[in-house]
Amino acid sequence: MNLRMALALMVTLSLGARASAQATSTPETVRSPDGRNAISLSFDAKGRPAYSVSRDSETIILASPVSLSLQSGPLGESSGIDRIERRSVDDKWRPVTGKASSVRDRFNEAVLHLIDGQTRRIDLVLRAYDDGVALRTVIPVQPKTDGAIVTGEDTSFNFARSYICWGFNPGRFGNAHEGEFDPVEAGRIREHNLYDLPLLCETGQAAFLITESDLLDYPAAYLKGRGDGLGVVTKLSPLPGNPDIAARTRLGEPIRTPWRVIMLADKAGMFAQSNLVDNLATPSRLKDTSWIKPGKAASDWLSGGRVGGETLPVTSTKSMKAHIDFAAENRLEYVMVDDGWYAGSGVAPGFDPKANLFADNPNFRLKEVTDHARKRGVKLWTWIDWRELDPIMERAFDYIQAQGIVGVNVDFMDRDDQEMVRWYEKVLESAARHKLMIELHGAFVPRGLARTYPNYITQEGVLGSEYNKWSNRPTAEHNVMLAYTRGVLGPMDYLPGGFVNVSPAEFEVRWVLPMVQTTRAHNLSMFVVFNSPWTSLQDSPDMYRASPADFAFIRDVPTSWDETRYVIGDVGEYIVIARRKGETWYLGAMNGESARKVSVPLSFLGRGSWSADLWFDGDKPDSTRRERRSVTASEAIEVDLAATGGAVAVLRRR
Repeated sequence: MNLRMALALMVTLSLGARASAQATSTPETVRSPDGRNAISLSFDAKGRPAYSVSRDSETIILASPVSLSLQSGPLGESSGIDRIERRSVDDKWRPVTGKASSVRDRFNEAVLHLIDGQTRRIDLVLRAYDDGVALRTVIPVQPKTDGAIVTGEDTSFNFARSYICWGFNPGRFGNAHEGEFDPVEAGRIREHNLYDLPLLCETGQAAFLITESDLLDYPAAYLKGRGDGLGVVTKLSPLPGNPDIAARTRLGEPIRTPWRVIMLADKAGMFAQSNLVDNLATPSRLKDTSWIKPGKAASDWLSGGRVGGETLPVTSTKSMKAHIDFAAENRLEYVMVDDGWYAGSGVAPGFDPKANLFADNPNFRLKEVTDHARKRGVKLWTWIDWRELDPIMERAFDYIQAQGIVGVNVDFMDRDDQEMVRWYEKVLESAARHKLMIELHGAFVPRGLARTYPNYITQEGVLGSEYNKWSNRPTAEHNVMLAYTRGVLGPMDYLPGGFVNVSPAEFEVRWVLPMVQTTRAHNLSMFVVFNSPWTSLQDSPDMYRASPADFAFIRDVPTSWDETRYVIGDVGEYIVIARRKGETWYLGAMNGESARKVSVPLSFLGRGSWSADLWFDGDKPDSTRRERRSVTASEAIEVDLAATGGAVAVLRRR
């Protein structure tokens, strides 16, 4: 806590133990520092706490019950307020990597200490920020709840009307969180649906996005229809093999739910610049983060081993050495050694229980590859199936660290129950002790854990470009929707940079050098629009060497930023994002399925004249048109975006 925290104001109001719900006829309200957002607490007819949310006096979430059930029964009925603690905070913190180098954490908060009809103490924490509101339930340690079993949570989000929303409906718990965010009228979200987070909605006057933050030792939340078409209800991912239990709490520790988060903005695109999910997360548990370094990696898995005009066995010694040479030639920091390097690997998504991490596969010699990387000044990452890693974690990380490898991609968890959430902390803590960065594939979407463990530098939990190898699902519309939904929550390893660009009509599925049904400029824009401090490149060195002017943008673009700005866009149609590194601004425009002309304002620039290097869509999907011009903050760039197209710009002060 720094000196600015000394500005926090705390007031305790004693309202009398076990005050009745009826004694609080006026809702307790917390407003954001700018006064636009408000979250209020009242009580329903059963005396249960219920919250509501408004923005600019427009009610967005009607009174919605906060509902948590233990094995002994539901909490909160016949509740009353014992006392209230309030505070205001205006602080700053510095992320290790991400979309901003400095984050302002400014909010107003009220902790309402309740006592329910069974004399159980319940704390509801309400916070209001300028970019959203949040609430969480804390059950202090007490005889009737200590070591309790949580059977479910039915906290609701009751909509004021049937909004237009966008969400991903996997229909089940425990998945890889890889799917499309489709439009849906809120009234058509059914009781049997099970939506992943986030859920994005527009009211006509504002936009809101439902998600959660600070998920620690608790199951992940999903959303199902309320049953009457006017809202959604929280459902918790159950323990494996035990659908009636969501969480087992530890003796001597309180029950603490994650923050239930409702991001708020005038336009949905503004969520791209919000840091609310990270602000609500537990601060970093790592004292030394100097070894955590963002960057880009060459990889052979997605391109199918195509390099030097040959199709080499993926993750072979020859392929890895060729990719190391390519990385060294182009100042790429890393090379990814993917599935297939240790004995018994290379069978994903299958799993060989006899796999041996400490022995090489026939086509791969680890020492030869690590020696070559060391000579060329390139750092290595490697891949492991979590089922192989779990029983030998400490020994495995000792071995990997001893080889000079700096990062590990752990794959195929595909779960989000309490046991797996605990496992995430286990693997990140162990990796940090070994100074290893971590990427998790088959992972649930971000809940702020990258702030708590900054070595969690990126993750999957997205339908990314690998799907081009076996489907046509990564469309331009899907990519744009990610920028408004999944992408706003935290790092997203999409594996961008496909250079085999064709129209959707020409697209064919193939395993080696997979096609992408978006233009070259669209794929360049991913490096600005999508946030991933560690970014693995999709395509082959051969494709990049054949287009040096386009690859120059990928080679030079940063992966971690000082500032992020939403510029302009329309949900599912197109988006323009600007990000700053030092004195240089990078602009990314990503378009959906329909061609359009966009006027991009440059008001985010500072004073004076700026030199702009621009890449626009060319006359074919795999071509670009380059320009250089002088611009100022008072101007706009007129951009003709092709269908499935895009544009990028690098703006430097003259």
